[in-house]
This record gives sequence, C-alpha cells and structure tokens, in this order.
Amino acid sequence: MAQAVRSVHGRQARSSGVMVRVLVTGGAGYIGSVTVAALVARGDEVTVLDSLWRGHRAALDPDATFIEADLRDPAAVTRIMGEVEPDAVIHFAGATLVPESVREPLLYYGINVGGSTNVLQAAVDASVDRFVFSSTAAVYGTPETSPVPEDAPLKPINPYGASKLMVEQMLADASHAHGLRYAALRYFNVAGATATLGEDHDPETHVVPVALQVALGQRDAFAIYGTDYPTPDGTAVRDYVHVVDLAAAHIAALDRLHDTLGAVNIGTRAGVSVRELVHAVERVTKRSLRVREEPRREGDPPMLVADARKAHDVLGWEPRHSTIDEMVSSAWEWMQRNPRGYGR
Repeated sequence: MAQAVRSVHGRQARSSGVMVRVLVTGGAGYIGSVTVAALVARGDEVTVLDSLWRGHRAALDPDATFIEADLRDPAAVTRIMGEVEPDAVIHFAGATLVPESVREPLLYYGINVGGSTNVLQAAVDASVDRFVFSSTAAVYGTPETSPVPEDAPLKPINPYGASKLMVEQMLADASHAHGLRYAALRYFNVAGATATLGEDHDPETHVVPVALQVALGQRDAFAIYGTDYPTPDGTAVRDYVHVVDLAAAHIAALDRLHDTLGAVNIGTRAGVSVRELVHAVERVTKRSLRVREEPRREGDPPMLVADARKAHDVLGWEPRHSTIDEMVSSAWEWMQRNPRGYGR
C-alpha cells in the first residue's frame, strides 16, 4: 500500500521562472536523489515515488513529498498520479545491475518495462505531457564506433539494456498517439557525490566506489578486466559524468520539452581508461591501490565514449564538474564521512 510522507518545511518559488510540479520516480536512489535536491533548491514542487527497494530513506530531500509505492502496482500508480497532478514526470525508478539482469531477466522486464508501462499509462490518463526518462548507453550494446552518436545501431546485449530500449520505444509510440513530449537521456558512466548525497548500492558494482572501497580497506584489491585492448594503455576507456552534471541534464531536458526531444546522449565526449582511473584514485586518496589484472570480460568494448553534441545543441548542456579528479574527490569525501553508506 502506498504511504505518503509530506514535508513540513516551507519552500519559496524560484524567481527565474514558473514553479513546476514534478513527480520523480526513484527519487531515493543515487541519481534521483541528487536531481530531487536540485529541483527543490530552485523552488519546484517535488513528489518522490519510490518503493525503497534499493533507494534510501536517508537520501530523501526533506522538502519533497515522499510516497512509498511499487511501480508494479498499477492501481497505486494511477491513484498517486491523479492525486499529485504533476506538470511533468522524471522517471528514474528501475533495476540497473547488468549481471543481475542476465540472471533474473523477468525481474528486469517486470520492473523496467511493466513498471514503466504503469507510469506512462497513468501519466497519459492524467494529461501529463512532459516526461523525462533515465535511459542508458546499454541500448547500444557493443558499439562499432566511438564516440557513439544517438543514431548508432541499437543492439543491447543484456536484459537491462533491452528493457530500457523497450521503454524508449513505448515513449515514442505514446508521443505519436497521445502527444506526450519526452526526452530519453542515454548516459554512460556516472560518478561523484554532493556533500550529503552519494553512491550506495548493495551489491556495489560501479567502478569508482569499488576502487574507493579498496582505498578504504573494505575490499582486498581492484580488478582490471583486460589489459590488452587497442587503447593507449591497454585498458578499457569509458566516459564518466559527474552526478551533479547528470542531474542538471535531466532538469535542462525538463525545461526544454517544448517538443519531443527523443534520445539524447549525456557524456563528456572524452574518455578515461581504467588505469587512469586507478591513478586518479591514488592521487586523490594519497593511498596506493592494490590492483589485480584479470582477463577481458565478454561484451566489454575497448572504448565507450558519448557523442554528446546533441545535449549541447538541444539542451544547452555542458559538463561542469566532470573531470575525473573532481568526481573521485567528491565521492571520496562522501565515502569518508559515510563509510557504511547510508547506514545499512
């Protein structure tokens, strides 16, 4: 059953524009919580819908309304959408671990496709006409070229990527049938933290917090999977964006949905190799990182970097905090203050 917890804190409408009433699904998660905080800070009226399956109550903004519910409950989602009457929806909620999606594909289709269907149907029924979707570069699978443009072939290689691509198709069809204006933000690797909000997954699989857990002594060694790639130092290259910049991209998309924007890559248009990441962690933490070299993992491309020109041209967005040292430094500061994450 859905439960609502309403904030008792006041809020001032922002002076730079009209206040927006936004429903954020997954707003207790990593990226969702940072986006909620940014929306609240500028004076928007924000309601968070989250089951707390993998989100954290401690990450909820006290000036947002929180409603605990599962997206797989269509009656609850429909009722909440009708009660909130949002101007727009930002949809983060979902299952996001690639290996888990391979082991439990039906879980991923049930949450990511079934839950998203319920959110979309409820939004259309409530006449919501702006929808920002948290998608992923996993829809590209193993790209043939890098940087990767939005019109690259869409060939996901795991159920996680496939489920996100299905939601993108549903959005396109809903846009055609109902006039829903949407943006699907395909981001690559996200890292970093704010002073109060950071990355805390169970299990933790993201590369930056995993490396920092080694620096904290919580893991024995950091594994580098593949040292013989055709890259400058032989290790895989990835595009990292700071979670604060990523939140800003979602808000920029929300503000520019005068028409459907479709898919938009979010990235820095630059790459960082795994070895360069290790060196950044050592620089920031001033600790030597024990490294274990492993064979390549199947399906890992040598280089995965975003062609993010559309984000610049359409959203007016540029990454402002996404140097690797700034991302690692902010994550390290948060993890030192919160060595057990949000206190599980």
